[in-house]
Amino acid sequence: MQFGLIIIGDEILSGKRADKHLAKAIELLSVRGLSVAYADYVGDAPERITATLVRAFASGDVVFSFGGIGATPDDHTRQCAARALGVELVLHAQARSLILERMQDVAREQGQCYEPDRHDNVHRLNMGRFPLGAGIIPNPYNKIPGFFCAGRARPEGTPAGAVYFVPGFPVMAWPMLEWVLDSHYSAHHTVNAWREKSVVIFGAMEASLTPLMLHIEARHRVKVFSLPSVDHAEYGRHVELGVKGHPAAVEQAFEAMKTALLTMQLSLGPELVR
Repeated sequence: MQFGLIIIGDEILSGKRADKHLAKAIELLSVRGLSVAYADYVGDAPERITATLVRAFASGDVVFSFGGIGATPDDHTRQCAARALGVELVLHAQARSLILERMQDVAREQGQCYEPDRHDNVHRLNMGRFPLGAGIIPNPYNKIPGFFCAGRARPEGTPAGAVYFVPGFPVMAWPMLEWVLDSHYSAHHTVNAWREKSVVIFGAMEASLTPLMLHIEARHRVKVFSLPSVDHAEYGRHVELGVKGHPAAVEQAFEAMKTALLTMQLSLGPELVR
């Protein structure tokens, strides 16, 4: 199963705000033995959001979409999701109840009389208008839910994909992401399912290491990577060469790689494990 991200908002692409969702999603998935396969960044352009969601629904992957599910003029995600699926937006009954409950809570906290027919309160119900057939994602921060829609059917015997829509606010989005992972995908959580092991090499060029990288990948069920650096604060100019995958396969591949590096009489530095 592949996990992807869609991060929506002009403020991210313009630099007004720094994205924090990618790093947090990597963290939340990794502690469950899962990983992020890809991430798309999209501005507040309805056509581009719709096209991105069409791909997400067709992928069969589990995709988390952050941002744009409010009810202001620059929030387009709910409408684009409905357009991508070819269905209409409808007021979700449970979402309606939760939003009404939230409005009553706010009125009570402010010592005001709750007025359900007041224009702004009626408008807030738009935050509960989701694509037909959507399910909801609980929001522990302020009760206003996110939603999810099933994606393309996958081959028989494999889990179906879906796109999960949460707000752009981290204080809301991250607990909602955790709820999805633990409520919908707990069967896929694994412990010690992934390891990354590497070694710092001094005085080597990536081109000279390429044949060894190809050799290791051809003989072991791992991914090989190289990360060159020209001005590292501690190691200076070097290449970090490593393997990642299932722990048992990583151990075998790393030992084979290190033996080959010593045979090449290269200067090896620290070994790193993640």
